[in-house]
Amino acid sequence: MTAVPFGHRYGEVVITVLDAHGQPLRDHEVVVEQRAHAFSFGNIGFDFIPVANEETDPPAGAFGGAAPDVAAGIAGLFFDLFNTATLPFYWGAFEPRRGSPDTRRLHRTAEWFGRHGCRVKGHPLVWHTLTADWLRDRPTGEVEAAVRARIRREVTGFADVVQAWDVVNEAVIMPVFSNEPQRNAITRLAWERGRMTTVRLAFDEARAADPSATLLLNDFDLSPAYECLIEGLLAAGVRIDALGLQSHMHQGYWGEERTLAILDRFARFGLPLHLTETTLVSGDLMPAHIEDLNDYQVASWPSTAEGEQRQADEVVRHYRTLLSHPSVEAVTYWGLTDAGAWLGAPCGLVRADGTPKPAYDALRGLVKGEWWLPATALRTDDAGRAEVRGFLGDYELRCAAGAASFTIAAPGGDVLLRMGA
Repeated sequence: MTAVPFGHRYGEVVITVLDAHGQPLRDHEVVVEQRAHAFSFGNIGFDFIPVANEETDPPAGAFGGAAPDVAAGIAGLFFDLFNTATLPFYWGAFEPRRGSPDTRRLHRTAEWFGRHGCRVKGHPLVWHTLTADWLRDRPTGEVEAAVRARIRREVTGFADVVQAWDVVNEAVIMPVFSNEPQRNAITRLAWERGRMTTVRLAFDEARAADPSATLLLNDFDLSPAYECLIEGLLAAGVRIDALGLQSHMHQGYWGEERTLAILDRFARFGLPLHLTETTLVSGDLMPAHIEDLNDYQVASWPSTAEGEQRQADEVVRHYRTLLSHPSVEAVTYWGLTDAGAWLGAPCGLVRADGTPKPAYDALRGLVKGEWWLPATALRTDDAGRAEVRGFLGDYELRCAAGAASFTIAAPGGDVLLRMGA
């Protein structure tokens, strides 16, 4: 396979180490170690809501998930690999009864992830699927008012713990979504008000509620229809911070060529790309003739030894391809474990019993191996300087005189560290 360039992911800085009196520490041994990635390596945190809330008999989640004892046992696997967690804000599950949102549990969970050094994203604010059923028969004007109020409430209430939101999910299909006898309220809103108007109101409300949050438009439809929607929104002045691209590969790995072609098509908008929902299965592949992945229903979909090896190979290839593209700044794998996985697919990086699959180890070998600077001994020169090269992110320097933190945020630069001050 051709070598993939990652130069844009690395930085080189010259550190000048000073003592407490401001004098250079000449010919001095120092140890430099990476502490965090700037790149967002994410996964969903649905399984850990009961753990964060110390629940032994939690209410059912929107997509099920690992039992609390299993989830508690794999929390270390999550934090050893991922630095971003996506939490579920599906309206129907978050607020099954009007006026009774699950704010407290989700806020505690977001705090819990934050204490473990993870950034948090909320998913989603507006989506036609799993929306609040109590809105179904309400007039469209009331639906719009409820959507606006819901966005303001969540974005404001979680501004201290949630840094990013999938503001609108799957807007391309939203106005014509029709897999149920009666249109849900969000589809009706998008049909009557228009797709662009619906997206605009959602982004306007979210932006006003938390100007510092990263706001995404997210979709599984990566056809020209999504590109046309993005073009129209940007031309109309809607401020989108990043584009979300779903990549559920239940029917097989896309391959490097197709993946890069998709990234190039959406990179032309000049916005960061987030691979928001990535899956690769470790069992039989879903048949190619299935158009809507939700239509594939099987009694059992086991992980297999052969499939796990294939998944491990494809995870490495996929992440290498994504990080080779300079527009990609985040990847969220959709599920740590097979327990409660979407569509029952064996797409987790950890088996249902809590044991890591080869894909987990392979991905960790990149994130905390090849793309990570372990504790490395260096010696300063006569001016107290040492050069450090590593993946963009946060670092720590230690020596006999003390310790200090620094960041590699760009391909080059100078850092001045004063020890013991």
